[in-house]
Amino acid sequence: MKKKLPIGISTLCKMIRDGYVYVDKTRYVYEMASSGVYYFLSRPRRFGKTLFVDTLKEAFEGNRELFRGLWLYDHWDWDKKYPVIHISFAEGQMANRGELDTWIIEQLKKNQRRLAVPLEPSTFIPLYFSQLIEAAHATHGQPAVILIDEYDKPILDNIATPEIAAEMREGLKNLYSVIKGQDAHIQFVFLTGVSKFSKVSIFSGLNNLRDITIDEQYSSICGYTESELTEHFKEHLAGHEREMIRQWYNGYSWTGEERVYNPFSIINYLQTKKIRNYWFETGTPSFLIELFKKKRYYIPQLENLEVGESILGSFDVDFIEPENILFQSGYLTIADAIMKGSRWVYRLTYPNLEVRQSLSDYILRAYHHSAIEKERAQNRLYDCLMAKDISGIVAIMRAHFASIPHDWYRKNHIDQYEGYYASVFYAYFASIGVDVRVEDPTHYGQVDMAVLLPEVVYVFEFKAIDGEEATGEALAQLQAKGYAAKYRGTGRQVQLVGLEFSKTKRQIVGVAVEQ
Repeated sequence: MKKKLPIGISTLCKMIRDGYVYVDKTRYVYEMASSGVYYFLSRPRRFGKTLFVDTLKEAFEGNRELFRGLWLYDHWDWDKKYPVIHISFAEGQMANRGELDTWIIEQLKKNQRRLAVPLEPSTFIPLYFSQLIEAAHATHGQPAVILIDEYDKPILDNIATPEIAAEMREGLKNLYSVIKGQDAHIQFVFLTGVSKFSKVSIFSGLNNLRDITIDEQYSSICGYTESELTEHFKEHLAGHEREMIRQWYNGYSWTGEERVYNPFSIINYLQTKKIRNYWFETGTPSFLIELFKKKRYYIPQLENLEVGESILGSFDVDFIEPENILFQSGYLTIADAIMKGSRWVYRLTYPNLEVRQSLSDYILRAYHHSAIEKERAQNRLYDCLMAKDISGIVAIMRAHFASIPHDWYRKNHIDQYEGYYASVFYAYFASIGVDVRVEDPTHYGQVDMAVLLPEVVYVFEFKAIDGEEATGEALAQLQAKGYAAKYRGTGRQVQLVGLEFSKTKRQIVGVAVEQ
């Protein structure tokens, strides 16, 4: 009998007893428990973190029968049962510190009742949490296991309002700072969430917290590897085009080597049998878009972005770089890791077509005044590209720039930023799913961009000018660089397109084409 697809299932008990497909990740439970105490893991939303937290809970509580047939069944001391304090911030949203404190106290009360710990509840969170840990140890005769799911969600839910986000950070610090002083009463600690906030700002002295986010040993702790997908979903994969599935939903990596599928997307695809953007639709990066505008972010560089380890590491509500959010939220992933001198450098890119197309489309919305007109423009642009209609392409883009209210420019002065115009073109091309290549994504202002179609390759050069009259420099630079040479001889027509934008008119003022 074909097992059911686990859409939205995040408890091991339901997975096993109700006949859902379960990809065995229990070996990681043993590896973590046998080699350390304090662990931290960052993974994107909808990536299986909550299920793994629940798996840890079931193992430490000694529920052996759930693990029959799984790796851990023969590799765990089932005679020892530990009191598990499980705190989750996954549900709901908290708008202020008072709501956060109330939620924490209710979570502690819930754990106290479940563990049958004789203790007088307190409204002073550090006291209540510390007493709960100690009492759990005393009552059950084994040190406590502390599992915290979505540890950062109260902060991220309010990240667009720094003052409230800072309040949430202090409220969470009030809880997490207790852990360090309770070492004698603790067997194991695991915290997981989307982002990684600095230890100083939120963990207050918990310096022995091992971050396994980009640890090679745990690179596939969440998500499905190619072999796992083949082994566990074989019946569901029959008749499906594997390469297309791979391009759309595989590609996430935290080492630059092993890659995993987004579990939420691939499961939903196997259920509906329709290629679409599943994961992206579960959350919108509105804060990220505002950060792009504020930082005048150059969108084409998302194709190929080099960063140091500090960018992949922690950040704080007072200091947020787009690259931090992009990587930790799952919009970018590690393509490869290179040692340069004594430091690691990571090359980031989109993990797959789902994220590339969806994020580009969302960015395009921020550049567009009308969602309906955006959709129409995208459809017309695709038709013009396929028809080799350069004048039609230019007309669509001119209409876009003409439709933006002047007040929008006054608010951010983005029209004075050279990369803005190339970013809009890039967002359009990437959002309609065509193969767009950026030769030098770090070269601000003048950039070579190619769109590859079955019969034609368009090679674009963008140049922003101070005046209102075309200079012809864009096409001249394109010809001088010889970038088009790599596409000649492929059997496809190559069209060079030089575009010049006036900063004062905020419009395309020069178009030069060479076939």
